[in-house]
Amino acid sequence: MTSVVGRRERKKQATRAALREAALRLALRHGVENVTVEQIAEEADIALRTFFNYFSSKEEAVVASFSLAAEEITAQFRARPRSESVLRAFREAVLVVMNESDALSQRYVEALQLIRQAPSLVPQQLAVLAAQQQTLAEAIAERVAPPRAGEMGIYPMVCAAAVLASLCVVLDRWLRETSGLDQLSAMTVLAQQFDAAIAELTAGLDRPSLEER
Repeated sequence: MTSVVGRRERKKQATRAALREAALRLALRHGVENVTVEQIAEEADIALRTFFNYFSSKEEAVVASFSLAAEEITAQFRARPRSESVLRAFREAVLVVMNESDALSQRYVEALQLIRQAPSLVPQQLAVLAAQQQTLAEAIAERVAPPRAGEMGIYPMVCAAAVLASLCVVLDRWLRETSGLDQLSAMTVLAQQFDAAIAELTAGLDRPSLEER
């Protein structure tokens, strides 16, 4: 029974991956607005009715690679040694996922580039970020102070929101500034920029106004 369930689950994962890859591939080739659900299903060699068992729209399918990477960042954060601080652990988790030799990071970057070019993908991106913020906050709470009776303190939510916002800012600048660079150089720039953002969070964001100085 276990092997049957295992095979069924693996088949579902393979189908979802085929649709996700096909959607991203076609969107990169033709532009999101020029791709249809029918084309995605045909590209993945999957029945059209099956598509809607996995995704509600072509936009959701295109952004699925972004969602997968977001989930992996949280998973990597959970796996980091407990001796690392929250910000250090998040920094390392991001760089693991963004490794230049990793196919997941390539799809993540491609999805980000599409999102920057296609406003129709922004609602899906925001939905992914909202879900990521919740799961990351839960992981942060487990790391620093497990919630009592299901109640989460404010720190995990504020911290999750802050680090994800910082990551979005860094990735947006990084995509604009590293066009044409080789992968190794681009990753070096990403690490430097994200380190700078983490340093700002570590130092604290409250600063005196010009009048107070």
